[in-house]
Amino acid sequence: MPPSPVVAKVEFDADGIHHGFLRMPYSRDDSAWGSILTPITVAKNGDGPTALLTGGNHGDEYEGPIALFDLARNLDISEVTGRIVIVPALNYPAFRAGTRTSPIDRGNLNRSFPGRPFGNPTEKIADFVTRNLLPMADLVLDFHSGGRTLDFLPFAAAHVLDDKDQEAACFAAVRAFGAPYSVKMLEIDAVGMFDTTAEAMGKVFVTTELGGGGTASARTAAIAKRGVRDLLRHAGIVKGEPEIRATRWLDMPDERCFTFSEIDGLMEPLVDLGETVREGQPIGRAWPIDRTGQDPYTYTAKMDGILAARHFPGLVKAGDCIAVLGVLD
Repeated sequence: MPPSPVVAKVEFDADGIHHGFLRMPYSRDDSAWGSILTPITVAKNGDGPTALLTGGNHGDEYEGPIALFDLARNLDISEVTGRIVIVPALNYPAFRAGTRTSPIDRGNLNRSFPGRPFGNPTEKIADFVTRNLLPMADLVLDFHSGGRTLDFLPFAAAHVLDDKDQEAACFAAVRAFGAPYSVKMLEIDAVGMFDTTAEAMGKVFVTTELGGGGTASARTAAIAKRGVRDLLRHAGIVKGEPEIRATRWLDMPDERCFTFSEIDGLMEPLVDLGETVREGQPIGRAWPIDRTGQDPYTYTAKMDGILAARHFPGLVKAGDCIAVLGVLD
């Protein structure tokens, strides 16, 4: 495997707080010898565990970048034991464009792991993270929210794993993050995910979904900022004990949690986020929009639970996820 073309212009092993860039060559029409410069901060103080903190894996999700740009600016190195690697906007081209996928190659970074050093720009980012950042990390937090097309109850999450000791450590970290909801997560498309790669390397991995609609709120940004600091306290990397905040545990046991649209149409929600539903209960309907006088397509819950996520835009396409249910644990 050839070395990564990405060069880290930051100190990883020297004590102190260091701000720099991950420089990836990107030759294009308007810059023959151009580069993509992704901001990165490394804070190190003595020996201890390493936390890798990332946001902007999808470029239209903003709570993570808000929390991590804030942390990089305001972290007190005297309170740190170990190392914190902060990448507020991991898919920097997508972040600058405000899009889920990269405007350069349409790459979905969270479906591109472990990446390729000779692949497209998105695959090169994934490869650098896999071969250079993940090996140094003990704990990984990758922030997500719903982006432009989904809206979530604010939660932190980890996955059910074969290694039950690793799973327990992940769920303990989720609890320390202290989001209003904590989820035992089921993925419908885990191939190529950052999560999958980190977990296969034995890392303690935490992710989030903190809202959506392609924006952030004061509430969700505050959850992200509090959560990342309490997670670092839990890991012993930042001084102090995490604040104990109430959280409601949700389980996602199987594919019945997910409802997908079967037509293009105008989405009418029949249940709001956080509301309880029963199996067979109508949770939404899609109105045909090509003519009047047509019956809507009604979607019903496949299980008892609460509405944990919903489709955000008013118009829906066939195949879109329109609802996700969770079961209170």
